[in-house]
Amino acid sequence: MKDILNKLESLIKQHAAEQIMPRYNQVAYSLKKDGSLVTEADSAMQQVMIESLEAIWPDYVVLGEEMTEAEQQAQLDSHASGLWILDPLDGTSNFASGIPVFSVSIALAINKEVVLGVIYDPNRDEMFSAIKGEGAWLNGQSLSSSSERELLGQCTAQIDFKRLTPEMRVCLCREHPYASQRNFGSGALDWCWLAAGRSQLYIHGGQKLWDYAAGQLILSEAGGVAKTFAGEKVFSQKLEPRSVMAAVNQPLFKQLQKYLTSMACRK
Repeated sequence: MKDILNKLESLIKQHAAEQIMPRYNQVAYSLKKDGSLVTEADSAMQQVMIESLEAIWPDYVVLGEEMTEAEQQAQLDSHASGLWILDPLDGTSNFASGIPVFSVSIALAINKEVVLGVIYDPNRDEMFSAIKGEGAWLNGQSLSSSSERELLGQCTAQIDFKRLTPEMRVCLCREHPYASQRNFGSGALDWCWLAAGRSQLYIHGGQKLWDYAAGQLILSEAGGVAKTFAGEKVFSQKLEPRSVMAAVNQPLFKQLQKYLTSMACRK
């Protein structure tokens, strides 16, 4: 698996340099049906990644964000020995607006379990990666999510308010159980920055498969904890969005879970 990881990291770095960065803040965008943005860079990066992945690992199929839902479902239904889950450009709105917070995210699922994940930030040249059961890394150095903060009120939380219920938005804004809050616009990097201890908490109302597949493995292998609001594991090899509550360690996660499942957030 380490050989696959090394090849994949080189591939992503090369294609990002050729397909994404030359187009940064230089291309027009269009709107998809769900209102999200897509640029030429999204499509170009997806195309070259699929071509390279299929050439190097012909036994695996690729599911990309920019495919149609029917195409994505066909890949999920495939009997291939492995499934690549690719977001060629996560944080397209930032990319199109000249905000340097975007990334490439890819995960490998075998037998409906993510075994490898890579997220690359081309602006900072930060390569986050993980192999199931072997650990997580940032630019080849071991990554461990840790914090000296012991209470929610001491923590920085990354929160995507847009996809939360109105009741949860009001509750979090009114009570602000954390010290401060951020939202950077790249769900994949949210996972990585949590794994790196740059924040301590993460709340999201509904991420797509390609948003969380790699990130949830990186966080888990770094020592963090994540579940859906219902207490289920986050990864599910389906197209339906999944909610996320996560923390850098188990004690903080238990506090966050208790708070979010309390009646206070549902009134």
